[in-house]
Amino acid sequence: MTADNDRPEEGYEKPVVHDRRRIDPETGKVREPASQEAPSSADGGAPAPGEAPLGDPATAEAAPASSEASDELARATAEVLDLQDQLARRKAELYNVQQEYNNYVRRSKADAAAQRQAGAQDVAEALLGVLDEIELARQHGDLTGPFAAIAEKLEGTLAQRFEVVRYGAVGEEFDPAVHEALMHSTDPEATATTVTQVLQPGYRAGERVLRAARVAVSSPE
Repeated sequence: MTADNDRPEEGYEKPVVHDRRRIDPETGKVREPASQEAPSSADGGAPAPGEAPLGDPATAEAAPASSEASDELARATAEVLDLQDQLARRKAELYNVQQEYNNYVRRSKADAAAQRQAGAQDVAEALLGVLDEIELARQHGDLTGPFAAIAEKLEGTLAQRFEVVRYGAVGEEFDPAVHEALMHSTDPEATATTVTQVLQPGYRAGERVLRAARVAVSSPE
């Protein structure tokens, strides 16, 4: 009976007693604290090293947030590149417009100067008959008194302001670009075709010949 009473009943677990004394009763030394094993993730405790915690909202949202940030950065970069390209094109267009304007201004100034010169030359051509009469009067000694002063002032104004000058003299070598031969003769002693008589003087304004000098020439036989 006694032996049966001391037998533990089936399913009975023997209690485990933990010795938590700091001093070892046998050696009398201080015991080192026992390392506590971290509960595994299977027991609902902290996750094992390298194992991401289950059900962590921050971890679940990290990947989508990073992807959205990368897409936003790519869109911003593309937009910046597009704006830079548009700015470069606008600068090129502005440069071309400025060059066209500068060329237009230069052409306008050149055309204006050419038109003024052409207008002055037209006036000078209209006065060639008057200048011819003045020269004939001078050759015959009739250019005297107040008329001589007016004639000289007219010729001086045309020469200074419009570069109108009279040319053609006996002895000049004949040049078909500035002379018009109305009479021709030969001379056995001549070495070149020269002007022997000025029938009507020529006039030029700058480099432009307003009227060729009409002359009589003599050339070698």
